[in-house]
Amino acid sequence: MAEAKRDIAAEGLRRAYSAGDVLSLKRDICEFDGQWLEAVGKPELKGTWCIGGLPKNGKTSFTMQLAKYLTKWHLVAYDSIEEGVSASFAEALRRCRMDEVKASRFIVLNNEDIKDIERRLSKRKSPKIVIIDSIQFLGLNTETYLRWKKRFSEKLFIYVTHLAGNYPEGRTALKIWRDSDVVIKVEGFRAYPTSRYGGGKTITVSEEKAAMFEITNH
Repeated sequence: MAEAKRDIAAEGLRRAYSAGDVLSLKRDICEFDGQWLEAVGKPELKGTWCIGGLPKNGKTSFTMQLAKYLTKWHLVAYDSIEEGVSASFAEALRRCRMDEVKASRFIVLNNEDIKDIERRLSKRKSPKIVIIDSIQFLGLNTETYLRWKKRFSEKLFIYVTHLAGNYPEGRTALKIWRDSDVVIKVEGFRAYPTSRYGGGKTITVSEEKAAMFEITNH
């Protein structure tokens, strides 16, 4: 066995794992509970998630609710590219009572671009979870997305995307959507998750607004 490992190292090949090796690896698994467990399962907080929806359907409110929940485990950075620190974004913070969260667990980035984000994430004790709102306003391309995925492989990126009909707007957004471990479509103030970790139950972002949406659109 030792000889085989030396031969592999000498040939410059990456290690191959047995099924037992994979099952015994230590992972940053989060013990979600309540509606989040039913929606997403018990996820590993690394890799890629994607949230999509049409304007004024509750996308930002849902993303903020998710961000607040994730602060139970790690520092979350929310890059508000589309709205910056505008009054509308402040209202989203207010609705979710984000002022209850310690500054050591949640920070807002005001329209940071690709270079800004890379510099920030390269620092020691940088945020573990990064929310990009949105893919389209950041101007992210597939090459940069794949580079981040490899370079910052221990971080969780949550990308927010516009939808064109039922699909993300733009080639890069569609690639990220298909590549994500968790995909959540927000429509009519309800969030519909598809997760590789289980779950799948709908989350209602706002009962009042969801009811109003159904009345208006049916």
